[in-house]
Amino acid sequence: MASQPRLTSDMARTVFAMPAYLLDQLVVRLPAGAETLRARRWLIAALVAILSLPAFAADETAKVLVIYSNGRLLPANVEADRGLRAVLEGSPGRQLAIFDEFLDYPRFGGEAYEREFANYLRGKFGDDSPDVIVAAGNEALQFVIAHRAGLYSRVPVVHMGVTKQWLSTLPPLPAQIVGIPWDLDFAGTIEEALRLHSTARRLVVVTGASARDRQWEAELRSEVVPRFNGQVTAEFLAGLPAAGLRKRLGELDDNAVVFLAGFFRDGDGRDITPRDAAEAVASASAAPVYGPFETFIGTGVVGGRVSTFEDFGRRAGQSVRRLIDGASPESLRLPEVMPARLVVDWRQVRRWGIDAGAIPDDAVVRFRQPTFLEANRTEVMIAMAVFLLQAGLIGWLLVERRRRRGAEHAVERQRHELAHASRLAMAAELTGSIAHEINQPLGAILNNADAAELILDSGADHRDELRAILADIRRDDRRASEVIRRLRALISKHEVDRRPFELNEAVREVRAILDAEARRRRVTIDVLPARSPVPMMGDRVEIEQVLINLVVNAMDAMADVAEERRKVVVSVDNVTGGAEIAVRDHGHGIAPDRLPRVFESFFSTKREGMGLGLSIARTIVEAHGGRIWAENAPGEGAIFRMQLPATDFARQPSAGQP
Repeated sequence: MASQPRLTSDMARTVFAMPAYLLDQLVVRLPAGAETLRARRWLIAALVAILSLPAFAADETAKVLVIYSNGRLLPANVEADRGLRAVLEGSPGRQLAIFDEFLDYPRFGGEAYEREFANYLRGKFGDDSPDVIVAAGNEALQFVIAHRAGLYSRVPVVHMGVTKQWLSTLPPLPAQIVGIPWDLDFAGTIEEALRLHSTARRLVVVTGASARDRQWEAELRSEVVPRFNGQVTAEFLAGLPAAGLRKRLGELDDNAVVFLAGFFRDGDGRDITPRDAAEAVASASAAPVYGPFETFIGTGVVGGRVSTFEDFGRRAGQSVRRLIDGASPESLRLPEVMPARLVVDWRQVRRWGIDAGAIPDDAVVRFRQPTFLEANRTEVMIAMAVFLLQAGLIGWLLVERRRRRGAEHAVERQRHELAHASRLAMAAELTGSIAHEINQPLGAILNNADAAELILDSGADHRDELRAILADIRRDDRRASEVIRRLRALISKHEVDRRPFELNEAVREVRAILDAEARRRRVTIDVLPARSPVPMMGDRVEIEQVLINLVVNAMDAMADVAEERRKVVVSVDNVTGGAEIAVRDHGHGIAPDRLPRVFESFFSTKREGMGLGLSIARTIVEAHGGRIWAENAPGEGAIFRMQLPATDFARQPSAGQP
């Protein structure tokens, strides 16, 4: 919503200056009649009300007169003005008009000058007196007190930047003059400097040549410096020409500390601001420089115990605002003194090798480059949280991986235990055939030994016959040893031994083991090897165990068929990516409803079977990266097929090589 237009004093004067005949013309031009007469009356009343408004609109804006002791561009005045205007212009309430005036001390001064300045203010503002006067600095307050009788004696005054030390020399201030004094803490700054430079033995005090500078020098000589006698030796460089001061400062050593009170005029008679003086002294000094003003920070001065000029302005602005809003000066309840604390320049701390741990926690550190963590605290915290989350997740995954591997190893051990138990059960089932297989060569050996003994008893020379008998004995012994070797390899308990082997040879080994059992059952085992070698990588004993299990199951499936049909065919073929072994019987096949379950644990089609053989066989095949399945053969019987990945011998290390 647009704001309503406000009647200003110029508008009011314009209305009052309106010619009377214009009013008459407005009324006369209205048409006649009773309703018109009533309208005339309302119009006349409204115009009279407007004309009766006092020209007080301009008085709604409160006026604040600020009188500064020094020049307009003094850094302290700039900082104080910023704080004052931030409060006065940023607070709700009556509109304010701020008028700034500058005594420009110490370039100008004296009673005559002050009288002229007072006349200037009376002529400038006339009877339109300000609502509040702000006196910024000792000289400004002294001027207001001296000329208050002729300058708006009833207007309340707020002082800022007035030192507590100077104020203590005055009689009690009138009730309408209020403010928060400033403790110009020379001693506090020197004490902080000597604490930060505990090895310093010289205190060099630099002052200027103006009246204010000489007052500060006198205070330092009489009250401040004597407090540090016995701790350091004091030396004053007071009112020296610029060249001489630079020379003396450049000759200082690391045992010295410089205290600069700031000065307005150097020994050459040139006016200078205290900040510019601080910059000149700090650039020339071979020792660290300290000062009592906040505006010195950034000029090369290390620091000092200070109050901020912007805070002066803010505190004074708060008092002005309350007075404008109707509070009495007596009701303000202001603090006794402005707060102060140590302020240091971090660059100078690094330059002079000051121990950062010696800087108090409540000190203000300027120009300190934030660390990476300080400049990116939020991002670092997020990154750390993500890192910790990832680390926790990785740790959890590692634990889970370890548990999984432990579980896999446990399963692998159980699989080997089951496979070994299965081999033992299989060996027990084949005991009769194996015993017969061993007895045959042992019986032949015995017969040959008897024959040799008879030849020897005869006394005849039958060397050739004895050599033939010994050859037969050696052959039969090897035959028996081979049977025992195969049996021992089958039933021995061993760790997983993945080595290269040739699949055709493994199939022939299985037939040799089962030959005796096949003859006992009157079953024919035909082996159809692949036309080319089939290199494999794996545990040969376990693969042979699977084949033995499949062939024995095939012989069991043909137990009740005619003898001429009892035939097991074991074939090996090269297929894409590996080899396929097929074991076919000529029995009755597998019922379709049982075919999907033949590899399940504890499922068996035999009356006395436990249902673990084929389950163990599937586990072994899958552990070798292959697969096994069953299907009914066309016509009659069943076929168990097993596919295993093939391996090139040339790419595999030989046994015993890494």
